[in-house]
Amino acid sequence: MPSKPTRRRGQALVDAIHDAVLREAAENGVARLTMEGVARRAGTAKTSLYRRWSTPEDILMEALHSAYPQEAPSAAADDLRGDLVAALMLFHGLMGQEPLGPVMLSCVAEASYRPEFNERLWREVYGPRGGRFTATVLRHYADRGRIDPARVTPVTVDIGEAMMVKYTLDQLEPPSPDYVERIVDEVLLPALGRDPR
Repeated sequence: MPSKPTRRRGQALVDAIHDAVLREAAENGVARLTMEGVARRAGTAKTSLYRRWSTPEDILMEALHSAYPQEAPSAAADDLRGDLVAALMLFHGLMGQEPLGPVMLSCVAEASYRPEFNERLWREVYGPRGGRFTATVLRHYADRGRIDPARVTPVTVDIGEAMMVKYTLDQLEPPSPDYVERIVDEVLLPALGRDPR
């Protein structure tokens, strides 16, 4: 006789709900998230969700905050090229990670016509998790006097990720690690006044 499934509680239940909301958003889009869909996928009752969250968007923000990767540049700020490549490879991994990559695309689509959603993403996910990958590295190096802070501009913090997104749109796949290194060597380092050789 099969045993009854163990009732999940605490962090195990929260993890299941986080996974469920991410998978729901990846498959159906952020705009179509429902408490019913999340509860069904998590294998729990809606009442379990309402005890902690008011809306499916609240669950999504918490799940994104937990799952969103965070760049950690070298503490000594002594390998700018390596840290930039690592930051872009972290972004590269995010683009291809299931279900997080498709969820982020859905979030971008939602944010494009809902400014309050975009503000919430920045307030609850990107900001607390360090913002953008290249920006984290550049600010770290500028704060330690390793690069000229005047070169940390809205353009230089966006170059790497923008080129990766453009490549992905054009080629319908993320760039190779070699291409990521070329972005750093041929574009980012020169923009920062550094010779990559």
